[in-house]
Amino acid sequence: MLGLRRSTRHTAPHRTSKRRVATLTAVGALVAAAAAPALGAPASAAPAPAASGAATGTATTPLRVLFDNSKAETAGNADWIIGTGQPDPLTQNASPSVETDWTGAISAWGVALQRTGRYSLRTLPSGGTITYGTTAATDLQNFDTFVLPEPNVRLSASEKTAVMRFVQNGGGLFLVSDHSDADRNNDGWDAVEIINDLMSDNGVDNTDPFGFSVDTGTVQTDNPRAVADTADPVLNGTFGKVTGSIIRSGTTVTLKPADNPAAKGLVYRTGYSGTTGAFFATSTFGSGRVAVWGDSSPIDDGTGQSGNTLYDGWNDPAGTNAALALNATDWLSKATTGGGGGGGTCTAGQLLANPGFESGDTGWTASSGVITNDPGRPARTGTYKAWLSGYGSAHTDTLAQTVTIPAGCTTAALGFATRIDTAETTTTTAYDTLRVQVLDSGGAVLSTLATYSNLNASSGYVQRSFSLAGYAGRTVTLKFTGTEGSTLQTSFVIDDTSLTVA
Repeated sequence: MLGLRRSTRHTAPHRTSKRRVATLTAVGALVAAAAAPALGAPASAAPAPAASGAATGTATTPLRVLFDNSKAETAGNADWIIGTGQPDPLTQNASPSVETDWTGAISAWGVALQRTGRYSLRTLPSGGTITYGTTAATDLQNFDTFVLPEPNVRLSASEKTAVMRFVQNGGGLFLVSDHSDADRNNDGWDAVEIINDLMSDNGVDNTDPFGFSVDTGTVQTDNPRAVADTADPVLNGTFGKVTGSIIRSGTTVTLKPADNPAAKGLVYRTGYSGTTGAFFATSTFGSGRVAVWGDSSPIDDGTGQSGNTLYDGWNDPAGTNAALALNATDWLSKATTGGGGGGGTCTAGQLLANPGFESGDTGWTASSGVITNDPGRPARTGTYKAWLSGYGSAHTDTLAQTVTIPAGCTTAALGFATRIDTAETTTTTAYDTLRVQVLDSGGAVLSTLATYSNLNASSGYVQRSFSLAGYAGRTVTLKFTGTEGSTLQTSFVIDDTSLTVA
């Protein structure tokens, strides 16, 4: 066992203070590697039929959209579901051709997407929980876009974090609000408050991450018009040209470009422009995209479950609401790049920050003195390396970095080189160990990739490699832990790390 040594063993010299020449200290917080692909102008939508057209050829990988029904979307007269077949709407009708083939006030939206042959749709049923990074079939990592159609239950802390991580890692988020005090289930929360709460208290970025806020108040009736922008893919998508929308008791949003310059108003209330009075807006966060609509009336197709009072805003001639909803879904789902779980794209490259440690502790969390240029143990390349253990006394060192592996990546190869030297003489007992582990965002161990020990001593560096492809679409922490017993040193030196994805 560690630390239980016979007193007759010779103790190797303790590490000298020379090892601390670098005077490096732990950064104290995990730093996320810049794993997401760079954002540019939104890609134009992939070929698709007009909103009422027939299906075209099926894409190789369908675009996956999850509609929420876990936040009282059917409370009161609301019926914001694509169908009563949940989670799979195809269980109600496997080949829908008209909106009434699926039962719900937004079934027209769902049927129009289904008929393209490019989409796979699901519903998160009532009683479900929004998650990201779990094995659940309705986990957000399995989808390209998540639709929150007028939520009436506040998201829990973990749900808000899940939504934000999903967008940050490449997912599309479609938010549909309503006017203030539209508290259909009388729990004290309406859609305005719930959406604003998501953006201000989410555990990921509480500093106005999308660059807009939903306005408190009610606009009774208006026919907002689209801005003149022939290049915008939402206004000029494959489902048709957007000229405007409708408000029938809704609200608007205020844009805050200083917080996020990507925030953009596409449709404005009559008499408004710039940062105020936006009725439909888009933005980005991380490598994902966001759209917000100020009223649920435009997505209401007038048909649904018995007993509800509904309004056909989907086909209201005062707006082009079907084209707006469908073009936006294409844009959010990154239709030109296909599916891929939370965005579905992967830019090949190396994800780890400061992989060779030449910038000191930058990008890493480490015990004091672990990342060092001490000449007592040479680096494999350059000057710096990570030196864990080596004291000849009971001691534990750690080295860690948090990284997001894009969901669209099919390969994710972790590589690093180790140099292990020891004063131990045993050939059978692992007194000193180095564990290599993958942790989730809460610090729980997802996997122990390897455990090395004094029995793995080598005369030089040995290259190690592991596949992390199973963690695509997740934010994980890579952690090295060196644990040393009471006498006889073992040094675990690490250099030239990498996490290469494609």
